[in-house]
Amino acid sequence: MARTASLSGFPEWLPQERLVELHVLDTLRKTFELHGFSSIETRAVETVGQLLRKGEIDKEVYGLSRLQEDEDASGGEGGKSDKADPNALALHFDLTVPFARYVVENAGYLAFPFRRYQIQKVWRGERPQEGRAREFTQADIDVVGDGELPFRYDVEIALVIAEALSALPIPDFRLRINNRKLAEGFYRGIGLTDTAGVLRSIDKLEKIGEAKVAELLKTELGATDEQAALALKLASIRTEDTSFVAQVRALGVTDELLEEGLSELEQVIEAAVQRAPGKVVADLSIARGLDYYTGTVVETVLVGHEQLGSICSGGRYDALASKGNRKFPGVGLSIGVTRLVSRILSQEFATASRSVPTAVLVALNDDDSWSAAQDVAAQLRGRGIATEVAAKAEKFGKQIKFADRRGIPFVWFTDDDGKHQVKDIRTGEQVDADPASWEPSPEDLHVRITTR
Repeated sequence: MARTASLSGFPEWLPQERLVELHVLDTLRKTFELHGFSSIETRAVETVGQLLRKGEIDKEVYGLSRLQEDEDASGGEGGKSDKADPNALALHFDLTVPFARYVVENAGYLAFPFRRYQIQKVWRGERPQEGRAREFTQADIDVVGDGELPFRYDVEIALVIAEALSALPIPDFRLRINNRKLAEGFYRGIGLTDTAGVLRSIDKLEKIGEAKVAELLKTELGATDEQAALALKLASIRTEDTSFVAQVRALGVTDELLEEGLSELEQVIEAAVQRAPGKVVADLSIARGLDYYTGTVVETVLVGHEQLGSICSGGRYDALASKGNRKFPGVGLSIGVTRLVSRILSQEFATASRSVPTAVLVALNDDDSWSAAQDVAAQLRGRGIATEVAAKAEKFGKQIKFADRRGIPFVWFTDDDGKHQVKDIRTGEQVDADPASWEPSPEDLHVRITTR
């Protein structure tokens, strides 16, 4: 992790680091599938119009074009990348917007509510720093309905993510949950009509602080001192139980949308207290900058590593996907896998027991023994033991050193009489063995990810 990347913002892992990442991905996949989520993969490329239709993030989107452009090309497939052309191509910056397009295009083939998980690379033109890369892996889960989606899925999604994160080799975490209806209703109730603008300002609280957010509310949105103070009071409320409801009502603001949001957030927190105690907090400062969220919104931090930023975020979107009068409301959360893995590796929260999957290296007596060595390797592989055959018939000492450099724990020897022995090069113990029945210990059969 200390080495310098040749291209900033595009992380690459060493083999033993990649094994840790695969462990994280496998753990997430297994958890998602246990809860009935189906895997899909969408294309890496979308049209600019599709990507930018729900939120102004054009500065972060990578356009796509050929190096050699057609003289008469003005965008579209293979042409010049022009953000003014909605048909120009660009790399997706998240998985939610492409998923919404996927649902609309495949609605006739899907059973609703549709539960999907998706683990893919995304690209975002951010300034590279720890926890922020230009190319990174996300792991998303969403549930999408046809026409309507019961609110209980907002609760379920939060609980699934809490379970998935609890299974990873990471420190303690907190899902910080709010509701856009609650926030928007409150702002409307105090007379601030540009609720989206207020949310964007509140979303900057942790970056610029209360004083500057208050100034933004007053200068850009026309808020009075009292309105700005009330908006900040709402954002200061944080509870690990449903007591936030009384705290909000104590502010004396009434609005129908506010009450709806309070009720929804209360249901999520109430379920979390019961099923994921200590993992969820009602945090009324959470706003989420993207415009497509309409209800529950979530950000997740690692306790003691808050400066890393959110490792998992998302929420409810009721109008992101539609086809004519047919709407597909959904709720989902996205885990920043690369951000998590970077911190796991840098802090050594998890390490691989060896750098390669190979458990056994079959040594060569001479070049003529290569075919017989392949027979031994085939027998071992047939029983699920990862095996390599040495490339050269060097002195046994060199072949053992090669295995040691690769992190392979066992070396297999066959003498001229066909007798087999296997050596544990860590302890020096060498015993007779039969390729049809010998097995390493369960701890050595596969790479293990150890945690601290």
